[in-house]
Amino acid sequence: MTPADPTSPLSQPGDAPASAALLERARAVTPGGVNSPVRAFRAVGGTPRFMASGRGPWLTDVDGREYVDLVCSWGPMILGHAHPAVLEAVRDAAGRGFSFGTPSENEVLLAEEIVDRVGPVDRVRLVSSGTEATMSAIRLARGFTGRSLVVKFAGHYHGHVDSLLVSAGSGLATFALPDSAGVPAEMAAETIVVPYNDVPALEAVFAARGGEIACVITEAAAGNMGVVPPQPGFTQALRRVTAEHGALLVSDEVMTGFRVGRAGWWGHEGVDVAPDLMTFGKVMGGGFPAAAFGGRADVMALLAPDGPVYQAGTLSGNPVATAAGLATLRACDDALYARLGEVARAIADAASAALSDAGVPHRVQWAGSMFSVFFREGEVRTYDDARAQDAAAFGRFFHAMLDAGVYLPPSAFESWFVSGAHDDAAVERVVAALPAAARAAASGS
Repeated sequence: MTPADPTSPLSQPGDAPASAALLERARAVTPGGVNSPVRAFRAVGGTPRFMASGRGPWLTDVDGREYVDLVCSWGPMILGHAHPAVLEAVRDAAGRGFSFGTPSENEVLLAEEIVDRVGPVDRVRLVSSGTEATMSAIRLARGFTGRSLVVKFAGHYHGHVDSLLVSAGSGLATFALPDSAGVPAEMAAETIVVPYNDVPALEAVFAARGGEIACVITEAAAGNMGVVPPQPGFTQALRRVTAEHGALLVSDEVMTGFRVGRAGWWGHEGVDVAPDLMTFGKVMGGGFPAAAFGGRADVMALLAPDGPVYQAGTLSGNPVATAAGLATLRACDDALYARLGEVARAIADAASAALSDAGVPHRVQWAGSMFSVFFREGEVRTYDDARAQDAAAFGRFFHAMLDAGVYLPPSAFESWFVSGAHDDAAVERVVAALPAAARAAASGS
């Protein structure tokens, strides 16, 4: 897609009257005018952009402005928007029916693809969202162990499951809310929060209550407080401590799964850290609502109808969503992952150079091709580290990039994503916008 002319009346900085009008209409019928809180721009201010279409690396809003997309629907659009192979698969599947409420071949094919890619997964159950996947994995872990306590890490986000909305990242980090209203205290009490990358703290919790802990759930590489990978040896410690105490290790790869490599983050860590259960989403749905959880055969055998742990979903394994996911995964080859790395590195290096030139303290961190620019000095290892950044400077940077036709995540606590469709023209648009955005971040106004 050809970028819009930046001198066009439809491309003037900060001009979004159609989006503003839609937001007012939306507020009358939807809380906050949005269907997921981070979309509301509350962390950065201004009017959220309502998008009309996407093609390749470009988004076009309802005001006719075009943007290089560095959100990629928060990760799923690894091939870019409206990729021809995915579009063809969706059209073919939709032409044969939208939903059957019965098993279909597509769900078998998608499950086989996941099992083939990810060594620790012997069996997989398809669901419709990452939240549903983590909720079901936790229930299964409790059913398998006969225990109730769950250990999670501060700043890790596993969807809006009641018991996991404790010291979570993502939107909760954006709004500085440690917990969510509506979560009963007794349910929150079933979750123990431990600092991320802190092995002694984990060992202390297990020494005190190991016999009550059903599982540890962890983002394979944290991406919901910004990208914070596990420190060397941390994942190995998780595997060792849980095994010693008979608890399960649940690795949340909703974000990293198939995004950072063919086998997700597990493919980087290796066989000695195989989790008992894993959760997936985003990329595996190709932009459609699809997710999954899976793992060891003996654990998965407890799921209904074979076992006593109940889980169900009317649209689970939807034939159109599974067609999109299967077409997406089949296109995710080594060449694609190499391209993602090249594009991400070019953008991140240019961002770092521009911020350095402007005198803005910053830190770039990586998980595969996922990266975040933290507006602070020094390595980010924990949730507290992530929160100790200059969110106001990020807001100024964000709006300068937006005005220049680059759509970043509207929060300092998120990952930046690229796609295989990000070509030289898209990268050049981003690189050209960075110096002025860095100066805006430095300006304090």
